[in-house]
Amino acid sequence: MRIAVLLKEVPDTYSDREMNLETGLTDRSGDVVADEVSERAVEAALRIAEAAGDSAQVEVEILSVGPESSADSVRRGIAMGASEAYVVSDDALVGADVTLTAQVLAKLVEKQGYDLVVAGGMSSDGAAGVVAPFVAELLGWPVLTNLTELSIDGDSVRATQASETATAELSAQLPAVVSVADGFADPRYPNFKGLMAAKKKELNTVSLAELGVDPEDFTHPRAIMVDIERRPERERGEIIDGNSTAATRLVDFLESKNLI
Repeated sequence: MRIAVLLKEVPDTYSDREMNLETGLTDRSGDVVADEVSERAVEAALRIAEAAGDSAQVEVEILSVGPESSADSVRRGIAMGASEAYVVSDDALVGADVTLTAQVLAKLVEKQGYDLVVAGGMSSDGAAGVVAPFVAELLGWPVLTNLTELSIDGDSVRATQASETATAELSAQLPAVVSVADGFADPRYPNFKGLMAAKKKELNTVSLAELGVDPEDFTHPRAIMVDIERRPERERGEIIDGNSTAATRLVDFLESKNLI
């Protein structure tokens, strides 16, 4: 059995993030990391492999679309325990929308021949949350999303989907696409051996030509950025000091906002 994990490099959420107001693209020249929810997807795949045991020969491999500079982030998946990584990098993919990204990933999945695709539910930069369903649609496979537990039972994938109001038990026939939520188990920390192995590992590069994807083919639906502007800075609110008039002023303020 072969499992593909979709891993994305994103700007570090603990650093300042800027967007180019002319192109609408996120500035990725600063601190970048493997997206945490992608690491949770790697964890989900590794748990399936461990549960199957050595005799089952379950292979976990990383798939990524991004610049050549994203190699260190991709190697994070190798350090955690994945065996191979495939990266599609092309200048024509700069600023690719979710439909083009999904098309590239679906073609790569077809080319490599996987049984299960595991993705993070929503990246911390774009936060679209639709890449996994788009990939499944292009492949013609079933998709289970927003999962907090995941396992394989014979030729089926079984999962738990939790929300604020309900918990659902789901299943689908393989091959399938699944995405895990932030509520999935925390990703493991790579050990020293894994880090050294990842550092030496040669990543497999794949071109758009090999996949037969034309990024300029607009017969496929594409999302195009037409405008972007900075969010207005928050105005300084009124400060009510704790003096003898504070209670009255607070009541007046709440009343002006129709809160009482």
